[in-house]
Amino acid sequence: MSEEHDIEEKVFRRGRRIAVDVGDARIGVAVCDPDGLIATPVETVPAGGRSQARLKAIVEEYDAIEMVVGLPRSLSGKEGPAAAKVRDYAGRLAALVAPVGVRLVDERMTTVTAAAGLRASGRSSKKGRAVIDQAAAVVILQAALETERVSGRAPGESVEPVV
Repeated sequence: MSEEHDIEEKVFRRGRRIAVDVGDARIGVAVCDPDGLIATPVETVPAGGRSQARLKAIVEEYDAIEMVVGLPRSLSGKEGPAAAKVRDYAGRLAALVAPVGVRLVDERMTTVTAAAGLRASGRSSKKGRAVIDQAAAVVILQAALETERVSGRAPGESVEPVV
């Protein structure tokens, strides 16, 4: 068998992805460049009411190929009430943004990682509150991009639209 057959070809889909960090009060939003190299913050959307309409507008504005939604789990990997809320939200979002796909990815420790990054950049926790959700969305998206790049498969689990 030749070396060529021993190497599994990994494919990275080109196109912008939108990531969201869904919280009770705010939803952080991030986007990546078309080559999927780097995620950047977009905005913080107030949760509730018109949040899904705003997220749909962002998907359209950036001509996104996919949405990545952070799924909160405990450190042991268990899902609780917060995860159930996010799953429901993601299902309704998937129906709204179709045919753009929505995927759930593990977001354990993203807010902690984002907060540490903000502190390291010299932002106080008071100033950081305005952007912590965006920073968490950046962490979620960057991890999803790296997972896809390494594995050659879309990260997380696909969300079925809920109508």
